[in-house]
Amino acid sequence: MDALQRLNQALTYIEENLADEIDFDQVEQLALCSEYHFRRMFSFLAGVSLSEYIRRRRLTLAAFELIHSEALVIDVALKYGYSSPDSFTRAFQGLHGVTPTEAKIGGRPLKAYPRMTFQLTINGGSEMNYRIEEKEAFNIVGLMKRVPLIYEGVNPEISAMWQSLDEETITTLKSLSNIEPRGLISASTNFTEGRLEGGELDHYIGVVTVATYPKHFARLEVSARTWAVFESVGPFPETLQNIWGRIYAEWFPSSGYEQTQG
Repeated sequence: MDALQRLNQALTYIEENLADEIDFDQVEQLALCSEYHFRRMFSFLAGVSLSEYIRRRRLTLAAFELIHSEALVIDVALKYGYSSPDSFTRAFQGLHGVTPTEAKIGGRPLKAYPRMTFQLTINGGSEMNYRIEEKEAFNIVGLMKRVPLIYEGVNPEISAMWQSLDEETITTLKSLSNIEPRGLISASTNFTEGRLEGGELDHYIGVVTVATYPKHFARLEVSARTWAVFESVGPFPETLQNIWGRIYAEWFPSSGYEQTQG
């Protein structure tokens, strides 16, 4: 069974338990990966966080049940994980634009979010060049800023970070660069859940080093890990954004590796 089949098997389990508590230990067993990696893969492939997908599916099923059964609003609310009619009404109205009572009366338009499944579509068969490296612990030292997550085009906050670098800072940073990859690099971590457009991340511009460094610089500690290093040449940021999409959609599902937290 390949990785996409395992992801779909885990999604089937989630779908069958929308009216119950979802056991994420069981999700891990079915997907053969950590809950963290499953959530990351799901959000990148689906364009929505797993928790938001589950919320939308539950509210979709709740709407169907209100329309097609004699169930009371409070019973439907409890069935789909809401502790009170008020919290259910707020969530329901936020998604559907009408209250549960109005939906039950009928004649009002509602939204439906269908069940998701994943499939791999191969376009053009273009190769991906990568290598696997084992790296000891190191630091990324330099500038850090919390910035918005933008998937397409230039991120103005990150551009402003680069423009803020003066010659003295660049010279100091380059003097600290003492292991591969040499020179100035960018790194992003600590994404908001789902890595969705409009979220945030910590972005670093600096160097990879194991040397002591001036304390006014920010530091990101990176533990010893196995790294997949991808080669990609082309205009920035389009080429980088494209390779990230292919890593999640094509490489991870077929590689047997999963991403570490961070």
